[in-house]
Amino acid sequence: MKHATRRDILKYGAAAGLASGLSGLPGIASAADTLKIGAVYVSPVSEIGWTKQHSLGVEAIQAEFGDKVEVTVIDNIFRPQDAERVFRELAGSGNNLIFGTSFSHGTPMQKVAPRFPDTVFEHCPGIKHLDNLGTFEAKYYEGIYVAGVTAGHVSKSAKIGFIGGFPIPDIVGPANALLRGAQSVNPDITCNVIFLNSWFDPGKEKEAAKTLIAQGCDVICSMTDTATGVQVAGENDAWSVGYASDMARFGNGKHLTAFTLNWAPVYVQAAKDVAAGTWATSERWNGLAEGVVQMSPYNSDLPAEAIEAAEKARTDIIAGSLHPYAGELKDQDGNVRVEAGGVLADGDIRGFNWFVQGMIGNLG
Repeated sequence: MKHATRRDILKYGAAAGLASGLSGLPGIASAADTLKIGAVYVSPVSEIGWTKQHSLGVEAIQAEFGDKVEVTVIDNIFRPQDAERVFRELAGSGNNLIFGTSFSHGTPMQKVAPRFPDTVFEHCPGIKHLDNLGTFEAKYYEGIYVAGVTAGHVSKSAKIGFIGGFPIPDIVGPANALLRGAQSVNPDITCNVIFLNSWFDPGKEKEAAKTLIAQGCDVICSMTDTATGVQVAGENDAWSVGYASDMARFGNGKHLTAFTLNWAPVYVQAAKDVAAGTWATSERWNGLAEGVVQMSPYNSDLPAEAIEAAEKARTDIIAGSLHPYAGELKDQDGNVRVEAGGVLADGDIRGFNWFVQGMIGNLG
C-alpha cells in the first residue's frame, strides 16, 4: 500500500463495571477516574489479519474494564515520522497506556517514551526495553512449522511459496520454519520467496501469488495483513496457509490451516497492571504452549496422516521435544549454522537475517 498518513480516531466506551481500582504508578488515574489507553495500528482494521487480532485485544480490554476505560484507536500508521508524532500526541493528551503494533513503531516509541516517564508504552513486535517501555511478541515459527508439515503432505511439485511484508527477522524466521516443517515430510521441497516491502498492498500481493504459482508453487503462505494470497491460491487450485486469523473462508476449499494470534490476554494483563500500579517493563515472547500462537482447524480434505503429523509436531513443540530450528541446520550456501544435536539460540532466532538451505530468494 501507499504509506498512510490518514488517522482514524475512534473513541470507545463499554458498559460493564471495573473490578479493580486505578492507582499506583505516577500519572495513573484514581479509582474514580477513567483509564485512558491509546492503540496505534499499522493498517486499517479489516475482518481478518494482523491488525484485526490486535483490535480484538483492545476489545478484550473494553469488555474487562467497561465504562472505566477510554480507548483511542489510530490506524494506518506505518511511517516512523508519522508514528513518532502520533505517539507523542497520545502521551501528551493523557493516555496512561499506549500500544504500538508494528516493527516500524519501535524507534518512534523509543524516542517518545523517555519524554513521558509517567506513561506506559507496550510495543509489538519489539526487542528494546526502557523503564516505561515493554515488549511482547509471538513465536510465529512454531505455528508456521506445524502448517509447513501439512504443506509437505499435499505438495505434488515439491515447491511451496512464501510472501512476506518485509525482509525483517520476524518474517525471515517464519519463512524458514515453513520450509523446515515441509521438509520434515519431504526433504527435497524448496520454497520460493517474494517480499512486498509493504504490509498492506492487495494488488502487489495478488501479483506475487500469481508469480509463485506460475513458478510451480502449489502451496502459498503470506505474512501480510490481507487474505489475498489465500484467495489467489484458492482461485488457482493451489493450497494455502493463513496467518494471524483463520482465513478458510477465503481459500476456496484449499486453505490447509492458519497459525493464528491471540493477543487478548497480553492486552488485558497490561491494562490491569497499569490500573493497579504494578506494571513493570518486561519482554514476553510466547508461542503454542502459552496459547498466543494457535492453529485454526485443519482442512477436512487433508489425509488423516497429514493431520496426525501436524498435531504431533504441535504437541511435540509444546512439550519441548521438537524445535523447528534444531540442527543440523544449513544456510542457502550450504554452510552449517547449527551442528547436529544443537538448536539455534533464541537471540539468533529473533535476529534471523539468513535463509536456510532450500529457500529460493534473497534478502536484498
